Amino acid sequence: MRCFFDSRQLAHAPAKELHNGSFVDYAETPARAAAIQQVIGATETPRDHGEAPILAIHDAGYVDFLKTAPARWAAAGRPGDVMGYIWPITRRRPLKLDRIDALAGRYSLDASTPLTADSWGSAYWSAQSVLSATHAVLAGERAAFALCRPPGHHAGADYLGGYCYLNTAAIAAQAARDAGARRVAILDIDYHHGNGTQDIFWARGDVFYASLHADPATDYPFFWGHADEIGEEAGVGTTLNLPLPQGATLDAFRRAQGAALEAIARFGPDLLVLSFGADTWEGDPISHLKLTTADYGLLARDIAACGWPTVIAMEGGYAIDALGANVASFLGGF
Repeated sequence: MRCFFDSRQLAHAPAKELHNGSFVDYAETPARAAAIQQVIGATETPRDHGEAPILAIHDAGYVDFLKTAPARWAAAGRPGDVMGYIWPITRRRPLKLDRIDALAGRYSLDASTPLTADSWGSAYWSAQSVLSATHAVLAGERAAFALCRPPGHHAGADYLGGYCYLNTAAIAAQAARDAGARRVAILDIDYHHGNGTQDIFWARGDVFYASLHADPATDYPFFWGHADEIGEEAGVGTTLNLPLPQGATLDAFRRAQGAALEAIARFGPDLLVLSFGADTWEGDPISHLKLTTADYGLLARDIAACGWPTVIAMEGGYAIDALGANVASFLGGF
């Protein structure tokens, strides 16, 4: 399987994040990507497809914020990395705000996703990695893997969050549509719900989003991913959420994945984008499902058996010592 990654994706390295009431070491470290690359071996450097595919998904003002916020933050005398501390929780009025503190809240979901001077560059090349994988599949590859780091599925059209800045799965899906794919499905099997991906395609009927994830009643992102969320307008019925309780093992996960695959089959996609997170592993430090390393190979074989051309985009997974083996198990099974 062709695998895409650019070393510039390692530059993004915030020092701290706000987690459960205190500042702790940032969990989404460059060591994650390094551990995966060490196990899967050589990767291809992605081609630069430019900003147009990014702007097909993300708001131009938000993209400008990602590029300029660290310098503006420093110029305002703020120490450390850019981090919002006030959010418009009732509604976001279309105000023309300029103060960097206000913009940090306007364009963010949480305080666990700091923005550094290197974040835009790393996120940009993460997007280029998934775009290169997508074009490889469109050109005839059965499947391709993008080692996306930073990950993407929590990023909305105009907000960052959950360690995500650019929504790689959404960028891939839109690129496939723009290249002529009639229908695209996204299957998200990360521990956490991909709220950003759901938001982006919420009212669209041409992209199906299916997610199995920890129940948002108990886990981040709390406000998205409940079973009654099915889309609206043209997108009614093209969102499927399958929440799982903490402690769920392979049997429950595989049943939910099977239900998702059946729904995707009814949708009839030309291409599948697979948001794969290994934070469902039994020893992950921030998650609470109970999949084993061997389970990933079985789950991947179930997906591969459906026969859809597939772009696999890396999402979460924070047990660094096991991460490479878990990803290798999944890719090998596929």
